[in-house]
Amino acid sequence: MTTGIDGARVTRLANGLTVVTQAMPGLATAALGVWVGAGSRHEAEGEHGLAHLLEHMAFKGTARRSARAIAEEMEAVGGDLNAATAIETTSFTARVLAEHVPLALDMLADILVHSTFPEVELEREKNVILQEIGAVEDTPDDLVYDVFLETAYPCQPLGRPILGTPGTVSGFTARDLRAYLARHYVPGRMVVGAVGAVEHDAILALVESHFGALPPAPSVLPAPAAYGGGERRLKRRLEQAHLVLGLPGLSLHDPRHDAAQLFSIALGGGVSSRLFQQVREERGLAYAVDSFHWAFADTGIFGIGAGCEARDLAALAELSLDCLARAAEDLTEAELARAKAQMRMGVLAARESPGARVDQLARHILTFGRIVTREEIEARIGAVDLDAARGAGRLIATGAPTAVGIGPIDALPSLSAIVRQLQAA
Repeated sequence: MTTGIDGARVTRLANGLTVVTQAMPGLATAALGVWVGAGSRHEAEGEHGLAHLLEHMAFKGTARRSARAIAEEMEAVGGDLNAATAIETTSFTARVLAEHVPLALDMLADILVHSTFPEVELEREKNVILQEIGAVEDTPDDLVYDVFLETAYPCQPLGRPILGTPGTVSGFTARDLRAYLARHYVPGRMVVGAVGAVEHDAILALVESHFGALPPAPSVLPAPAAYGGGERRLKRRLEQAHLVLGLPGLSLHDPRHDAAQLFSIALGGGVSSRLFQQVREERGLAYAVDSFHWAFADTGIFGIGAGCEARDLAALAELSLDCLARAAEDLTEAELARAKAQMRMGVLAARESPGARVDQLARHILTFGRIVTREEIEARIGAVDLDAARGAGRLIATGAPTAVGIGPIDALPSLSAIVRQLQAA
């Protein structure tokens, strides 16, 4: 059955795979891809980093194409292939001229259904990922966020770095890849999307021919998340101290999610935000500071991140927590209005780019089982009033904190001091 909603058309195949398309008149290109509702969070014990390795290995040879042929064939028509592994999803995407959409879909199906995982390529790619892990270790402003999630969600896949560890990655085999693929890349958790110079029925016929024979299979859901909180301090000889302070947030399905998102944007989502103005413009404690709210299927986490001179670390932490606590009580209508404008711009601008739009459509279907319309998005944002935004801030501020620092961090307040400051606010 095919349905049309918000300019898009959606069809669910008999095996459970969903096809979503949206034509954008006037375009000569198409953005398309396959989105899978499985990411690093779906890894079992001993599989840390396997989802990301699979994303890499999908491009390393199939029964019909070598790794080089995959690259050359796509670039010969001016197109490009890409992929990304996230905590709850993995995507394989292409951008091509309209006439090459059949080739792109054939190639995407080939790498997902017929990859051979050659041993030589596997060993080479594991080495590439080991270098990628090393690069993160050498980049403290990236590493601090990995350590932050590990600390907030201890001993569970959601908290583990997507890349894995040298020990786990080195030990993976082609058999491990095939087992993960068979367990998680099932039609009911897959969406094929195409936006731009596309026609739904033509895309549907191609998807049916490439993916229609995949057998339906039950989805394997990850274990529920368990926020823990705590602190982690990694002393290193660096020029700056890197800090992330966090608290429990709200899930994608929580009715207060939009309020939490807007509170985070108002607090530290731009150069006019309270955090940026007070931390950088008034006090000069950091070059950059921001707040974020990462939402997942059953949990969420709020945080404030910044880097500063060692001598300013204590003042930065204290001022950031003070901004958070005060905003939860006295956030203004003007601040909320600016946050709404930023959120609307981010969400709605994505509708004007084929790549961003197809990603948005696919993620809506994977997360909510349907497309969230522009009108619903606008209504939800507009419905968040000052009491709701402040309430979300107060809810966040009362949670158990997570504190992570990397570098010259002797001045970082203790976790108990952070708790006392939040409780006293």
